[in-house]
Amino acid sequence: MAKKNFYVVWNGVKPGIYRQWNEAKAQVEGYDGAIYKSFPTLEQAEQAFRDSPWNYVGKNAEKKKTVSIHNNAAIIKESLSVDAACSGNPGLMEYRGVYVKTGKEIFRQGPFEMGTNNIGEFLALVHGLALLKQKKLNIPLYSDSRNAIKWVKDKKCKTKLERIPENEIIFDLIARAEKWLRENTYTTPILKWETDQWGEIPADFGRK
Repeated sequence: MAKKNFYVVWNGVKPGIYRQWNEAKAQVEGYDGAIYKSFPTLEQAEQAFRDSPWNYVGKNAEKKKTVSIHNNAAIIKESLSVDAACSGNPGLMEYRGVYVKTGKEIFRQGPFEMGTNNIGEFLALVHGLALLKQKKLNIPLYSDSRNAIKWVKDKKCKTKLERIPENEIIFDLIARAEKWLRENTYTTPILKWETDQWGEIPADFGRK
């Protein structure tokens, strides 16, 4: 069996292809959200580096290999995906946006104290909408949260979280997001990421 000795780092200190593990390790060790994988040949590594990392890594990588060409084609690679993570409920909450085609992180906010995952998903969507409008980018926005998508369409974060001094900044962000939704129009399509078919959304924090 060929030794896997070409290391692709999609998300790390310095993304690239590395011949030695210690060089690749230096790029990913302690790096939050690092994405990397080893390959047996340089050709495979180069192809993987050009492709989306989510075709190769994650707990659903094997499942993705069996997804039909039709379903794979349904993913719009030229798009932005958003997701949130929360340690506890409520707990430390953060969210981010990732470019689907390359897996590159576009923005990240937090962590914020005493938040919830639903709030993070809502804020991530609005952040993505505002950014795409500002940059005049006509690409879709993916979320795997039905609640967040509905809240954005309703222009209201319908959280039941209690407002306390520890999460004051989160409620300030919610107020700003709701204000943006009331005062702005947008043409960005908000699409549901079909986790059952495609695996975890590219913006997933990988902490399940």
